[in-house]
Amino acid sequence: MARHHPNPISEAMAQGTPVPTDLLGDLTDCTSQVDQANILRQRLAEDGYLFLRGVVPRDQAMAARQEVFQRLSEVGEIQEPALSGIATGTSHRKTRCKDLGSFWQSVCTGAALREATHGAQMEATMSMLLDEPATAHDFLFLRPGRPGVSTRLHYDFPFFARGSQRIYTAWLALGDITIREGPLMIAEGSNAFEDLIEPIRKIDYESSSSPNVQIMEDTVKFIRNRHSRFLTGDFRAGDLIVFDMFTLHGTFDNCSPDNRVRLSCDVRWQPTSDPVDPRYRGDHPAGTTGAGYGELNGAKPLTEDWHAR
Repeated sequence: MARHHPNPISEAMAQGTPVPTDLLGDLTDCTSQVDQANILRQRLAEDGYLFLRGVVPRDQAMAARQEVFQRLSEVGEIQEPALSGIATGTSHRKTRCKDLGSFWQSVCTGAALREATHGAQMEATMSMLLDEPATAHDFLFLRPGRPGVSTRLHYDFPFFARGSQRIYTAWLALGDITIREGPLMIAEGSNAFEDLIEPIRKIDYESSSSPNVQIMEDTVKFIRNRHSRFLTGDFRAGDLIVFDMFTLHGTFDNCSPDNRVRLSCDVRWQPTSDPVDPRYRGDHPAGTTGAGYGELNGAKPLTEDWHAR
C-alpha cells in the first residue's frame, strides 16, 4: 500500500524550494463586491490586500502585453508571435541599444501599456478604494520574469515613504499567469508581523542607499515558522491585486515548461491631495536609486540573471 505523504507538493516553487500544498491558500476574490466600496475598503484595511478580477478589460491588458513583447522581440529576446511571450534564450539588446535605461523607459511608456496601467479603469478603482481622487506615480515597475527567476518576499514601505503615507501598490497581470509561471504571492497575515514592520518604520528615508527589507532566509521555512501561508492563484489578463506598504509579498519561481515569460507590472497610487515623491514623477523620473529606468531588472536582457527585491 502506498504511503500517504502528509504534505504533498504543489506546482509552486519558492527560490528553488518546492511549496507544500498546506502552505498554499487562495487570495480572497472580492470581485462580486466591487460595487460595495465600504466593504472593499474594510477588507483592504484588515487583510492588507484586495483581489479583483478583470478590472482592466482583457483586450487592453493583452494590447499592453503585445506592445511590450513586440519590443523585446525586436531585440531578439521573444519569439514571434510576440503575444505568446516565449523566450528565445538569446538577446541583441546590448548591441542594438546604446543605453539600456533609455530603451527600458521607452518600453515602459508605451501607449498601450499606459492605457492599461494608468487609464480610466485603474484610476476609478483606486479612487474608489482611497475614497477620494487618486493619482498614480509616473514611474512604472514593469516585470518580465523569464523562467528561473523570482522575487523574494519583501515590504514596499521603505522605498515609497518620502511622499504620501497613504500609498498602495497596484499589481496588474498582463496576460494569463498560472502558478507554475511564478505569479505574485502574499504572505497571509504579514500586515500584522509587527516585529518585522516596526524596524521598517524607523528606517532613515533620507539615506541615499536602498534599505534591505527582503526575507533572505529559506522562504518556505519562513512561512511555516510564521504559521502563515502563501496566498496566490491562477490569474487572467486584467486581474488586479492592491496591497498596502506593510504587506509582505513576492513571486514564485517561473517554472514554465514552455519557456514562457511571465509579464506583470506594479504602479503606486496615492491620494491626489498628498505630496508625490519627486523620484517617481515626471517625464524622466529618477527612481529609487537615482538611476531612472536603468535601475530596474527589466532593463537587463532577459538572458541575464537577476535577483529582485
